[in-house]
Amino acid sequence: MARDRTLDAEWMQILPARSRRRTLAEIAAAYALILIVIWTPRPYQRWLWWVASAAVITVICVSFDGLDAMGLRRVNFLRSLWVIGAALLIAAVDIAIAAHLHTLLVPPGPVPFIRAYFAYAIWAFVQQFLLQGFFLLRFMRLLPTGRSAALVAAGLFALAHLPNPVLTPITLVWGVAACFIFLRYRNLYALGVAHAIFGIAIAITIPGPVDHNMRVGLGYITYHHRTHRLHGN
Repeated sequence: MARDRTLDAEWMQILPARSRRRTLAEIAAAYALILIVIWTPRPYQRWLWWVASAAVITVICVSFDGLDAMGLRRVNFLRSLWVIGAALLIAAVDIAIAAHLHTLLVPPGPVPFIRAYFAYAIWAFVQQFLLQGFFLLRFMRLLPTGRSAALVAAGLFALAHLPNPVLTPITLVWGVAACFIFLRYRNLYALGVAHAIFGIAIAITIPGPVDHNMRVGLGYITYHHRTHRLHGN
């Protein structure tokens, strides 16, 4: 507990002062935009995605917490590399199980693999930045401890993956773990790589009909309907 209080005090020293009302408004606006995008049908979703992205980027620039606070720094990167090793180990176990169950689906060769998952790897890092560099830092201004801020931020992260029954619990567990790790090392890079590893492992080991190709929100529901139409139902 003493260690946690020390870490919380260190964090509050590097976070710029900001009013609670402003912080709450930034959280509410950003999360509402994310949910709107997730639950909006295409083609409107694509346009709203750009609107939401521009709005969140504007908030980040106006309420800039600093690169160090957001975890975009070299300090502690080497000390946090164990996170990538742990992610690779878990992914290897997942792949071995999928191979045994004959559910493993890997692109044929390194070039198709990179083409299939390069964009996702970037998106994984963006998600990790939003979780820690945006929401977690703001909840730390509103809540009494970093631990409580981590739990709330991870909860919102998981809720954004509803109604996917595979991704929602996975993102809750990962969100909690990642937030605690971030509070300890203040470095985002290893967490972003680990997120990409976990996501790609899920994509190549879990059949599309089970997790609807990792879709969330309205995309998860409409995938179900499209699948049934393809089967003539």
